[in-house]
Amino acid sequence: MSANVIDGKAIAKEVRAELKVRAEILEKNGLKPGLAVIIVGDDPAAKIYVRNKVKACSEVGIHSEVHNFPEDTLQDDVQCCIQELNENPFIHGILVQLPLPQHFDANRIMTSIAVEKDVDGFHLYNVGALVTGNTVFSPCTPHGIMIMLNKKHIPIEGQHAVMVGRSNIVGKPMALMLLEKGATVTICTSKTRDLAMYTKNADILVVATGRPRMISKEMVKSGATVIDVGINRLPDGKLVGDVDFASVKEKAGFITPVPGGVGPMTITMLLCNTIEAAERVYGVI
Repeated sequence: MSANVIDGKAIAKEVRAELKVRAEILEKNGLKPGLAVIIVGDDPAAKIYVRNKVKACSEVGIHSEVHNFPEDTLQDDVQCCIQELNENPFIHGILVQLPLPQHFDANRIMTSIAVEKDVDGFHLYNVGALVTGNTVFSPCTPHGIMIMLNKKHIPIEGQHAVMVGRSNIVGKPMALMLLEKGATVTICTSKTRDLAMYTKNADILVVATGRPRMISKEMVKSGATVIDVGINRLPDGKLVGDVDFASVKEKAGFITPVPGGVGPMTITMLLCNTIEAAERVYGVI
């Protein structure tokens, strides 16, 4: 048996086509969705991420603007910028590119973004509201995974979902979102004793640990859905996930590749949240 490979690029393309139509409807009614991105410092990887986000915005009809700050910028200066963007009626989403310099308090920065413009879903209100299922915006990566499961008609209710990883960006919100949809959820970490005992019982296995190929074929249940969030660069430059794709795909029912799996959906959900924020202003939702 060979798993069905979940093509994140194809699903992202489909979702973005739907988003483009929604953006066109808004613009015809005089409201162009707007996203502001704040980046502090000169991290090359962060700059690439920002360029990709700006390009994606252009493709679906979202206005985007980038606010660049040098590495030694004071936190108060960035917060002043955020406050101005909070009050800007033409900006519906605000994103602060992570990581921030060490002298910044990331939580303070994130909570200074208006909840209704927190399209990354990192505001403490949005993270906390996942517990009740009433978040304004869900974090983009878990949100994208839920869309992928839905598009592939993979059942969640009544299934045993195992989340390996406990980050605030992926692990914890992913577990809460699966729980909200009726899954029985187990949360593990890379340090969980006898990790395979849990992963082998997962109908849905989501892995986000940052450890290349840590999940082997022997750790996966036959026919399971395996979602690999990891992106690791090997010494030879090759990108691999947290799952040993070559072996696990021979046992899983569905599996996401790296690259080309979860990654494309993360930016797509950022676009989705931005358009949704504009729709709220217009009164569509």
